[in-house]
Amino acid sequence: MKQPRIILSGGGTGGHIFPAIAIANALKEKRPDAVILFVGADKRMEMERVPAAGYEIVGLPVRGFNRSRLLSNVSVLVDLLRSLLKARRLVRQFKPDVAVGVGGYASGPLLRAAAAAGVPTLIQEQNSYAGVTNKLLAAKAAAICVAYPDMERFFPKEKILLTGNPVRSDLLQALDKRGEALEAYGLDPSKRTLLVMGGSLGARTLNESVIAGLDQLAAATDVQVIWQTGRYYHASILERLEGKIPANVRVLEFLQTMNLAYAAADLIVSRAGASSISECCLLSKPVILVPSPNVAEDHQTRNAMALVKEEAAVLIPDAEAVQRLIPEALSLIHSPVQLKALSTHIVKLAQYDSDKRIADKILDLIPSQS
Repeated sequence: MKQPRIILSGGGTGGHIFPAIAIANALKEKRPDAVILFVGADKRMEMERVPAAGYEIVGLPVRGFNRSRLLSNVSVLVDLLRSLLKARRLVRQFKPDVAVGVGGYASGPLLRAAAAAGVPTLIQEQNSYAGVTNKLLAAKAAAICVAYPDMERFFPKEKILLTGNPVRSDLLQALDKRGEALEAYGLDPSKRTLLVMGGSLGARTLNESVIAGLDQLAAATDVQVIWQTGRYYHASILERLEGKIPANVRVLEFLQTMNLAYAAADLIVSRAGASSISECCLLSKPVILVPSPNVAEDHQTRNAMALVKEEAAVLIPDAEAVQRLIPEALSLIHSPVQLKALSTHIVKLAQYDSDKRIADKILDLIPSQS
C-alpha cells in the first residue's frame, strides 16, 4: 500500500492543538507508516505542544487581524502573503496526499495552497457557527467534518460528515479515577468539587469572578475548588491574593493532569470553546458556560446555546459573570437533582470515536492506496 503523507494545519489554542494531535494519533494507529507533518503559526503554543507529542511541525508567520487598530494590519497582510508563499513551498516539497485544517491561523494559507495544487483537503469545523475562513475554504474542500448538526447552513450538504470534536485519549480513561484524582489535587472526598478552567492561557472574566466570590467560597465548607488561572494571569493573581486564598481553593496555572481534574469535578465552569464542550459531553459533566465575547462571530455563545436549548448546560453572559457566577455555581453544586439532570442531558450530545472517524475519512481521501 502507498505510504500516506498527510499535513495537519492549525493551532493557536489548546482547543485546536489537542484535537489535531488526537487525529494524528488515530491516523498512526490505523496506518503506522503514515508520514505526518504539522503546520502551525510561529510563536504560538503548537510550536511547543506538537513536538512534545512526537510530531514534526513547521511554523508560518501568519497572525490574526487586529480589529481595533486597523492600520496595524498592514504588517499582518504582509505576513499573510509570506505565509501563503511558504505554504505553497511546503506543499511542493512535502507532496501530501491530503491536507487537513483544524482551525487557527495556519489553516487558511495551508489549505488554500494545497487546494491550488490539487491536493484533497478536509476541514474540521469545531464550532456550531462556521468561521469566515472555513466558509471560504469549503468550496474546494473534499470533506468537512463537523461537531454539530444543521451545518448545511454554512457548507454543501454532500460534503458534511457529523463526527464531533476529537478529545485527548486519556480523558475517558479517567472516569473511574475519582479517588486518585482527589488525592492528586489534595482534596477531601467528602466535599463537592468545583472546577474552574479558563484554558491554557486563562480567561480574565472567570478569574475576576472567582476573586469576587472568594469569601462565598471560603464560607462553603462542604465545597472545594480547583481554579486554573492560565499562564497570562497566574503570577499577578498570586501576588494580588497573597495570604488571602481560602484553604479550600487550589490555585493552579495549568492543569497538567486534565483527565484527573475532570474526574474530580462535580461541576465545571468553563468558556464555551468547542473542545471544552465536547469533553464535558463525553464525560457527562454538568457545566456552567461563560462564552468569551472576544471571538469571531460570537461563536462561543452559539456553541453554548446549542447545549442550553437541550437543557444540557447553564449559560452566564460574560458581562454578568463577576456578579452571578460564584453564587449560581454554589447554588447548583448544592442541588443533586439539577446536577443529575444536566449530566443526563449533556451526555446525549456526545459524539464518540471522533478522532477515528475523522482519520478514516482522511485515509479515504487519498487518491490511490494501492
